[in-house]
Order: sequence, then structure tokens, then C-alpha cells
Amino acid sequence: MNDRRIRKIVILGGGTAGWMTAAALGVALDLRRCPIVLIESDDIGIIGVGEATIPTIHWFNQIIGLDEKEFMRETKATFKLGIEFQGWAKPDHTYIHPFGRYGMPSDGVSFQHRWIKARLEGLEDNFEDYSLNTVAARAGKFEFPASDPRSLLSTLGYAYHFDASLYARYLRTRSELKGVKRHEGVVEKIDQDPETGFVTALHTSRGDVIDGDLFIDCSGIRGLLIEGVLKTGFEDWSQWLPCDRAVAVPSERVGPPVPHTRATAREAGWQWRIPLQHRTGNGYVYCNQFISDDEAASVLLKNLDGPALASPRLIPFKTGRRRKAWNKNVVAIGLSGGFLEPLESTSIHLIQSGIAKLLSLFPDRDCDVFTSEQYNRIVTEEFAGIRDFLALHYHSTKDRSSPLWEYCRAMRLPESLIYKEEHFSRSGRIVLSSDELFRDASWFAVLIGQGHQPRDYNPLIDSMNSEENRAYLQRIKASIQMASSKMPDHVSFLS
Repeated sequence: MNDRRIRKIVILGGGTAGWMTAAALGVALDLRRCPIVLIESDDIGIIGVGEATIPTIHWFNQIIGLDEKEFMRETKATFKLGIEFQGWAKPDHTYIHPFGRYGMPSDGVSFQHRWIKARLEGLEDNFEDYSLNTVAARAGKFEFPASDPRSLLSTLGYAYHFDASLYARYLRTRSELKGVKRHEGVVEKIDQDPETGFVTALHTSRGDVIDGDLFIDCSGIRGLLIEGVLKTGFEDWSQWLPCDRAVAVPSERVGPPVPHTRATAREAGWQWRIPLQHRTGNGYVYCNQFISDDEAASVLLKNLDGPALASPRLIPFKTGRRRKAWNKNVVAIGLSGGFLEPLESTSIHLIQSGIAKLLSLFPDRDCDVFTSEQYNRIVTEEFAGIRDFLALHYHSTKDRSSPLWEYCRAMRLPESLIYKEEHFSRSGRIVLSSDELFRDASWFAVLIGQGHQPRDYNPLIDSMNSEENRAYLQRIKASIQMASSKMPDHVSFLS
């Protein structure tokens, strides 16, 4: 038996990040040999804006053994086929970033080149007509993806909207049943090894002294361990993602919940709308250089589609990431590791992605530097890929004359994003690394939706002449309309 194995794990902070981490580690480890302790305080609020997810949530729910129906009941969840962007490319324009694929099951990336070819030859069809996810989302329909790869329904993809506080409570119950121990209290003192700098114990306001070998920092934006103790440093990305505030409020549900999130561009940022079974989540993400907090709250309240259920709650933030998500024997998961605003619903994904990487690179008590460096390398690459995808939305706007949008149109982009945009403009190709979160269909949806029009396409598509290509596209369009018409409506499916 290797006596360098981790003997005890301490998670600082509850909320979604803390209890997701506890739930996953509780499944992966024998808690009799490696107990898990979570410290949180009811006196410290959680941000909890992560009510919308992306399809990677299925992986996490599966590894911890959640039953989908029970999970949806417990969290008041609805289904999500994509994100609708209103007024981004230009005022009065809308498009959807769908979670499924475009075209027929066998098309893959060739679909986008077929459509670009036809578009350059005069086709006026909306690219959204070729996404079953998008057509179903606009019609308020839903169906599970088919397992048969030949079925058009296999092109579907979905995620959820859910109440993040209910999700954390649900995971807490499951984790405690597995044997995770919760300590109530505020951490007032932190011990470190004088030689290595490793964190060794946390002292709470209730007098508890909780020691451990591996510490998971889920303390939120403040990063009590990763930054407060270890002074890891922060890489600020506000030059590309200038919004630094959100104000959030729930409202009464008005009408049936739609199967998509909505993001509406406003003068100083954008407003989210997330439909749940029991209420609607709303928020205004903005840059306080261009609007005051009170004005932002007023704009949000004026643009609700139902009565507010609480007072607006202010959430300050700074976009960017810690220079190291893993430093010594501390791993930062969730907002303690970095913040990328919720425009593409990536907050909960980044929590589960951090957990997955930790499981893959699980250390012994020495926390070998090569292990932590590998973790930090892949976390950095993932954050940068998402940053570029978000910056694309802000940069690619037209006909919006307010100061925020003028700044975003003129800002110097990351070189990695400049390369992607130029490649698409020249050839219709989307150049991605193998590990990037958002794949071809997502980039295609946002690039075209935001008004990028490529000047060429893959020449191999010319093996089908123009008439055949257009006829093929029309068959796809008709098949998608037919498939959508046969799908049950979202509310019936939820019932």
C-alpha cells in the first residue's frame, strides 16, 4: 500500500460547484479510506446564476447516477435545445445557436459548405431551416435524440434549464447519503506547511479544525484558498469581455416554458431569460462604465414578461481566469478558478470539466508538479477557447450605436479568434483544435447568425452540380419541417 495516497479531501464552499465536486468524488472514491469533508456557511450567499446548461451536463449526471426524471422533478427543470440571440447582429434580428447538428445525419461539416455554395449562387433560404434543433425550438417542440444514427432525430442535442439552488440541494442530499460530511461555519484561519506552502488545515468560526491532504477551493469569486492564501494571480480578460456586472431577478412564469434560453442585446450589455417549470430566471449582464447599477436594475425590471418575485440582486465580477487553477495542493473549481460570463451557459460546464480533469489527474499527497502543470495547461486552453467564442458575439455586431457596442466592434481580438474569423471568411472552413468545447455547428451558427459571410467553400462540394446541390438542400429542409411537425410540444413532453 502506497502511504502517499490522499487520505482526506476538504472542499471549501458549497453551492453548485462544491456539491457537484462532492457528488462526483463521492462516487469515484471509497470514503472509508478517503473521507470527504465540505465546509460551507449559510451566512454566505451563492451566486447561483447557472440555471442554463449545455449538453455536456449529461456526462456529469450519468457518472453520478442521476435518474433524469427524478432530477428534473427535483430541480424544476425544462429542456433546452439552444440559445436564441435577439438583436445581436443588428437590431430586430434574431438567430438561434442550436445544440444539434445541421443537415442530415450523414452530412457532418459538409453541410455548411453545401449551404455556402448555394448561398453564393443566390439561395435566400435562412440557414436555420436546416437545423432540426432550431426549427423545433421555434415551434416549442421537443423530443429525445434517436439512437439510430440514420434517423434525422439523431441530429438533435439538448441540455436543461434548472434551478441551481435546488440542484445544489439535491446533490447535497445524495452526497451526504454517500458519506460526505458537511461542516457549517465560516473559515477564519488557514494553516500552511512552512516548508512546502501546502494548505494543511482550516479553522472555522465554530472552533472546528479540519485538516486534509487535498483542498478543493469552491469559495466563489473571492478564491479564499487559491488567491487569498496562495496568491496565485489572475489573468484579466475584460479587454475582450468588458461586462463586469449582472443584476438578476426571478419572475412569475407567463405562458408555457419554451425549450430555449433567450439572450437579448441591450444598450450596455444583454439580458437573459431562462424558463423553468415554476418561474422564469432573468438577468442583465452589463458594463458599469456605460450604465449605473440602479439604471441596469430598472432596465431589467421594465423588460420582464411577468411580475418580479424578488428584488434585483447585484453580482459584480471580472472576466478572466486564475493563472493556475491547481496550485500546490489546492484545486480551484467553479468561480474560484475563473469567470466567463453566462452568455453561452458555460459556468456549470466549467465546474464539471474541472472535476473531470481532476479525476483523470488525481494526485497523491505530494501533488506532483507535472500533474498540476498538465491540469493547468488543459484548463487554460479550454478557458481560452470559450473566451474566443464569447468575444465573437460581442465583436460581430452592426447598427448598434451605444458606447459598449462601438467599443466591442473596434476592440483588438485575440490572435486565435482573428485566425478563425479570417479562415471562415476566406474558405468557409472552421478551424478548431480537437479539445475545444464548441464544435463546428456552434461556430457556424454564431458566425452566420452574426453576419459573417464566407467568400468561398470547400471545392470538393463541386462534385455535385448547383442544381443537384440546391435540390438536396430543399429535401433536407422539407424533411426537417416534417420531423418537427411530428414532435410533441415541449410542455406535453415535460408532463
